[in-house]
Amino acid sequence: MTKAFEQWKVLPHGKLEKLDGNILTVVGDIHMPLMDLPRRMTVVRLNGSRLVVFSAIALDEDEMAKLEAFGRLAYLIVPSDKHRLDAKIWKNRYPEMQVVAPEGARAAVAKVVPVDTAAPRFDDPNVQFVTVPGTRDRESALVVCAPKGTTLVLNDIVGNIRNASGIGGWLLGIFGFAGKKAQIPGVVKMAMIKNKNALRAQLLEWAEIESLKRILVSHGSPIEDNPRQVLRDLAGSLK
Repeated sequence: MTKAFEQWKVLPHGKLEKLDGNILTVVGDIHMPLMDLPRRMTVVRLNGSRLVVFSAIALDEDEMAKLEAFGRLAYLIVPSDKHRLDAKIWKNRYPEMQVVAPEGARAAVAKVVPVDTAAPRFDDPNVQFVTVPGTRDRESALVVCAPKGTTLVLNDIVGNIRNASGIGGWLLGIFGFAGKKAQIPGVVKMAMIKNKNALRAQLLEWAEIESLKRILVSHGSPIEDNPRQVLRDLAGSLK
């Protein structure tokens, strides 16, 4: 695992994009041997203009200014122990943020940054933190309800990289993060998923959300074309 940053370090990234008024998202890249891995940060604005940052990415000062204008940075979610690269520098920059990590990843994340809780209370009925069943309590997600529809924010349990090419793209395909459709990466199945039935049940439960509009994943494009059926298909792949 890449060592967590000690100083604010900006890697290549795009512009913040606003979704449905209370969600911002941005995609960056991490250079790894033989490949560039796309990664996504999602920011949700709670009532009271408090912000939840899911899988933090250090941005340049122009984009950070936009983010700070969006609301008060209140919660820093490290969605798994694989996504702690920027956690310490974010906490250093915004020491008032409450650090959140799922219970199964808490000890590993705490080696980089102190964890305040594995069960945050947002005091906002429209935003729910979920420790994803079947993942050894190592993965987390958000369910964000809005008048225009519900957004499901996932981490590594679903990969949806569609534009991968070259040797790096081939490797991402082998790992299961890239392909012609959204999938549960094989490496995630092997390393993290302990109870396929529990994860399958959770995917099917999310698929019953009639207002589900999109799924955001940490590695890949948003899933907006019939996301409920995509969840059913993903559940069916867990055999």
